Amino acid sequence: MKSMTVHEVHEGNRLLVANDKVIGVQITDQILPFVGASAEILSQFPSVTVDMGAVKFVCNGAKVMRPGITKFDSFKKGGIVLVKDQVHGKVLASGLALEDSETAKSMEKGYVIENLHYISDEMWEGFKQI
Repeated sequence: MKSMTVHEVHEGNRLLVANDKVIGVQITDQILPFVGASAEILSQFPSVTVDMGAVKFVCNGAKVMRPGITKFDSFKKGGIVLVKDQVHGKVLASGLALEDSETAKSMEKGYVIENLHYISDEMWEGFKQI
């Protein structure tokens, strides 16, 4: 890695840039992958896939709920999980698992992912400024 820089977007919220590419975000004390990072970086994290009805809610910061999830990778409670759309497989959000994947698969309803960073949030908008 040649260089690493940090851009403060809002008090306590930062974009992490390596070699002129945004690779992560820091939301208060949690570091997550940036939703616009390279496929190489994003492929390192487990994900869930949501149906198209859930997309607008996820992109507005809503927690990811069980009825909208159509596919699960394996993950542990408290771990970082990406949220992808069903049609294009595009990463919409990154957050923390509120349940492990096996428990979440057996649920009919309830919250599964705490959505901390998503397309159109202040970190995404801050990225456009740098």
